[in-house]
Amino acid sequence: MKKVITYGTFDLLHWGHIELLRRAKEMGDYLIVALSTDSFNRIKHKEAYHSYSHRKLILEAIRYVDEVIPEENWDQKVSDIKTHDVDVFVMGDDWKGEFDFLKPYCEVVYLPRTDGISTTQIKEDLR
Repeated sequence: MKKVITYGTFDLLHWGHIELLRRAKEMGDYLIVALSTDSFNRIKHKEAYHSYSHRKLILEAIRYVDEVIPEENWDQKVSDIKTHDVDVFVMGDDWKGEFDFLKPYCEVVYLPRTDGISTTQIKEDLR
């Protein structure tokens, strides 16, 4: 079984998130989403509208997602990859190069973002 992992906050879920999850799932048989916890988001100075438990519930309802695990700190990625026997690490291409240090442990793929949609844009439009 080929396992894929991606990381994120996945707040204000939109079709760009779904496209990322769909494309990530196409790269393997089993998709793990490491979801930023509320406490980790505070460390990152990132504000989420929905709580971790609600974001987790939403992600678990998406057919492309096989498992949701907590992302609690910046340094857990190598451990997650080893613990979950991950083959492919996937992130949006706005992070290109940032996770190349994971290449000794698994394949690293940066997917293009979905044009025309972003959580940041949604928040700006609502203001």
